[in-house]
Amino acid sequence: MELLPRISIILPTHNRVELLSRAIQSVISQTYQQWELIVINDASTDETSNILKAWQEKDARIRVITNAVNRYPDISGILNRGIDSSQGEYIARLDDDDYWCDKEKLKKQVKFLDGHPAYALVGGGMIGIDTEGRELFRYLKREHDSDIRRYALFANPFSHTTVMFRKAVADAVGGYSKLSYAEDWDLWLKMGMKGKLHNIGEYFTMYTIAGQNKSLLHQGGQIRTTLQIIKAHRNEYPFFFPAYLLNFCALLYSFLPFPLRKKLHAPLSHFKRKVF
Repeated sequence: MELLPRISIILPTHNRVELLSRAIQSVISQTYQQWELIVINDASTDETSNILKAWQEKDARIRVITNAVNRYPDISGILNRGIDSSQGEYIARLDDDDYWCDKEKLKKQVKFLDGHPAYALVGGGMIGIDTEGRELFRYLKREHDSDIRRYALFANPFSHTTVMFRKAVADAVGGYSKLSYAEDWDLWLKMGMKGKLHNIGEYFTMYTIAGQNKSLLHQGGQIRTTLQIIKAHRNEYPFFFPAYLLNFCALLYSFLPFPLRKKLHAPLSHFKRKVF
């Protein structure tokens, strides 16, 4: 009798055929094997469909959902579609340009959630790499529930592609909200009202840093969404005013000339990772 997967891994992709197989291989290489991989092909126009067909022939646990029309920037809708179609008790996330560097990531997180039923979500550490695979930085998020809550409004307390969370809790809070940016941060804050939060102090994901100029161009919109999220959760987590002030200063910073912001981006990002 075939066992249902305990973990459903949601992986959206669009025209990343040169990196997609690396991400999929990092799932297949996990020591914990009771999973399904739901790849949402968001109307790719490259060879993504053929690559996914080949992977499906190798492993029946890989399921593909294909969007006939590209739905970007509605990433929330794409991810919610993946969750709605999932069979697992737990949900994990992976992006097409990232990959898991710890082969026991899923095993460690399942063990934690199985042993701690009061917890809704568990994450881990991230290693940033450039497009050539060279390490740029690495960071761990705050581990314990009390510390995570204390700083939850200052910065995103979890790295998205390191997390595993309970599907039932995500469903109970309505899944990802329809936001253009930081939809994951908002979901963690909503889930934190239903259960406890934790980060394992180990590195789980290699995160590809690319398109920094694009990120800087959209910085104003990202920060406006951040301020919206902070206001929405102001009564649920502490230190609303200093958190709002800090991010409002970031909004003012987004109005600086692009060359100056580009020059300051790396040291300021490093500072934020170290502090929050």
